[in-house]
Amino acid sequence: MKAVGETGRLEAVRPIHYGVAIVAMIIIVVASNVLVQYPINPWLTWGALTYPVSFLVSDLLNRRFGPLTARKVALWGFIAALIVSAWLATPRIAIASGLAFLIAQLADIHVFDRLRDGKWWQAPFIGGIAGAAVDTFVFFCIAFVGTDMPWHTLMLGDFAIKILLNTFMLAPFRALMWNLARPKDK
Repeated sequence: MKAVGETGRLEAVRPIHYGVAIVAMIIIVVASNVLVQYPINPWLTWGALTYPVSFLVSDLLNRRFGPLTARKVALWGFIAALIVSAWLATPRIAIASGLAFLIAQLADIHVFDRLRDGKWWQAPFIGGIAGAAVDTFVFFCIAFVGTDMPWHTLMLGDFAIKILLNTFMLAPFRALMWNLARPKDK
């Protein structure tokens, strides 16, 4: 499979790229599934601090290899993470996380691809916000509605921290896109 790079060139996707990205996604999602069960305060869980890194992984893949590759990694990451999360987290958290992850990643990838030709920061920033909004809403509605958790306040805190972290993720995105996300010269 070939994908459009920053300069319009195509680059073949190697299995190592898939493997590293899938492992990164699994680690991020599993850690977040466990950590979301532990509130820091009435507005925030520990999972909110780890999950936004998944958008960085998707955005770097999308920048270098295009949306098809990013979607494939999101799908494989979803499948593997759902299996592992079902073992490590409660079933409700695993289902909520899996669905929220997949829908949010697809939203981020779509928005990123639409904005890829704009300023370097627009695609990851706006795509990340779209993905964070979808993820937060889907996850908290499935995971915590009808429980004793203060999910309304946790949802607001979670979304606020995701926006903040999404903003901070622009720095590593900028740094990494020059080495990891640009198509290699042949």
